[in-house]
Amino acid sequence: MKLSVVILTKNSAKYLREVLESTEFADETLVIDCGSSDETEKICTEFENVKFHFQKWLGFGAQKQFGVGLARNEWVFVLDSDEVILPDLKNEIIKTLENPEFKAYKVARLNYFFGREIRSMGLYPDLNIRLFNKKFAKFSDRAVHESIQTTEKIGILKNHFKHYAYESVSQFIEKQNRYSDLGAKRNVFKAIFSPGWTFFKLYILKGGFKCGFDGFVIAKLYAQYTFWKYVK
Repeated sequence: MKLSVVILTKNSAKYLREVLESTEFADETLVIDCGSSDETEKICTEFENVKFHFQKWLGFGAQKQFGVGLARNEWVFVLDSDEVILPDLKNEIIKTLENPEFKAYKVARLNYFFGREIRSMGLYPDLNIRLFNKKFAKFSDRAVHESIQTTEKIGILKNHFKHYAYESVSQFIEKQNRYSDLGAKRNVFKAIFSPGWTFFKLYILKGGFKCGFDGFVIAKLYAQYTFWKYVK
């Protein structure tokens, strides 16, 4: 069964070649770009199965659903421009689509922070629906933290893909500042109390202390993001 991969981009050249190499097994890869000024479009021309489309930014949910709507195949895998399908997952996807038991599948994501993989803090397996039959599932229209909606039973694939989450503290702060703008819900009570709970949950309850100083920094940054989101 043929597969379409959908990827959103904007100035995504850094990892894009590796990302697109990992999707060469798919029948088509649809790159939905909202205005790159780097080599994103040029890199796309290097791959025979890649189709580049410009679409003015609609918000994460609507932008991804736009890409899904362009897919010529029923089965779709949605990937970010800093996420890489690893060989074991590729083989599992191919085998699964030979005789799909479900209409949608959750897939694990292995996040890399500051150059190291993080398997604790609730950041792994970080399961979300990524592989689905577009006749039975669609994205919500949320501007941020979008999700795939379906009434069908959901399967879980065994293997994960790799996510280059954040290379530095500066990158984390910049990205989460944008996300907190999009997801802002002003709430003074939560702005005061949620950051402390977020840090305690990630660093103590979810085992962030096992990651040493990196775990402390990650928990602290997520706590700060929580503060930004509710104070804005």
